[in-house]
Amino acid sequence: MTDSPAPSPHGTRGPDLQDPEVLRERALAALLTARRRTTLLTDSVDDHELTAQHSPLMSPLVWDLAHIGNQEELWLLRGVAGREAMRPEIDGLYDAFEHPRATRPSLPLLAPAEARSYASEVRGRALDVLESTPLGGPALVRSGFAFGMIAQHEQQHDETMLITHQLRSGPAALSAPEPPHATDAATLAAEVMVPGGPFTMGTSTEPWALDNERPAHRREVPRFFIDTAPVTCGAYRAFIEDGGYGERSWWAPEGWAMVREHELTAPLFWHRDAGQWLRRRFGVTEPVPEDEPVLHVSWYEADAYARWAGRRLPTEAEWEKAARHDPASGRSRRYPWGDDDPAPVHANLGQRHLRPAPAGAYPAGRSPSGAGQLIGDVWEWTSSDFLPYPGFAPFPYREYSEVFFGPEHKVLRGGSFAVDAVACRGTFRNWDLPVRRQIFSGFRTARDL
Repeated sequence: MTDSPAPSPHGTRGPDLQDPEVLRERALAALLTARRRTTLLTDSVDDHELTAQHSPLMSPLVWDLAHIGNQEELWLLRGVAGREAMRPEIDGLYDAFEHPRATRPSLPLLAPAEARSYASEVRGRALDVLESTPLGGPALVRSGFAFGMIAQHEQQHDETMLITHQLRSGPAALSAPEPPHATDAATLAAEVMVPGGPFTMGTSTEPWALDNERPAHRREVPRFFIDTAPVTCGAYRAFIEDGGYGERSWWAPEGWAMVREHELTAPLFWHRDAGQWLRRRFGVTEPVPEDEPVLHVSWYEADAYARWAGRRLPTEAEWEKAARHDPASGRSRRYPWGDDDPAPVHANLGQRHLRPAPAGAYPAGRSPSGAGQLIGDVWEWTSSDFLPYPGFAPFPYREYSEVFFGPEHKVLRGGSFAVDAVACRGTFRNWDLPVRRQIFSGFRTARDL
């Protein structure tokens, strides 16, 4: 059983993830990339928009900005370098467990200029720490883990801030080019068969993998069929127009209660006008694109659609096998296309575009099974509860994963257009409450043989 890097299908090896200096360069690049994105997301609106709460589901953008700096100070300056606290009085204000999102606007938060200055000063000192710290020894710094963790943390908050941009009212503040078209969508099979048998799930070798991705372990999965691409808006519209939101038999009891309580009739941000489905996307109202993966659906909506279609959501293990397992070699790849880091030809990541690409795009990113768009575009709900792998050990703190384990949270896989490559791998696990709709979530379906 192995998940170690091996030659990619393009004839090159994946990156050298054992060389400390390579990892130092990767950490520097990841931190700088994350900060450029944070700056874009916070500089694109005025101070009033930064301090406003655009939804009780989300923090004010200025809270995210200072929280990013505070976590970087806690882990890199105090944790790795052992330095004195810069602003110990603000630790409690930016503790995500101490203050729910809905209450954060009432806190004495740093003003926008002060938050920017604080985050910038922390970053300058953190880069000095990165340059001078040997990337060996204790687990926190070995292979640059702490620096990779902080880059991932910032990118995760960047995704959260992008969700806030989607929820805010008013004109568009962001722009991006359109994603590529699908070149062979008309001839693409609707589903692919994934062979049964064992495969390696999780990782023990990816240096910046988080605790819930570990350790690598053997899973036995019977053969199954899975959609070649995520379910599209057009396919989901058929469910709506067939009365899907009015037929109790398709819904889990809690999902039906959610539909009735909130009078749901379509995905979040959709509305019907003059016989046409429209949606609001980052301040722009546009027709719902038929060929684009459906977005902003809860787990309950995904599950109901799958039942209506005579199918089901894939398990987390099925999703990962479809994405990573290479039957020819018997090994699990880092990504569907091989071991090389994601490139623009492979996947829609990093806020390069502000929407999913049409179903069937990115043929170079398909897995050995033939399934595509498993990385990027939309987070994909699975049927699985968020649970630890056999041999799980919390690291570097229990609150990252362990406190969320249980049936209350469902697993999402694959990332979205809002996720950066540093926070998205074939083994990366996301989780959320099954009612959640504001996230960039979609799904694909599966069936037994």
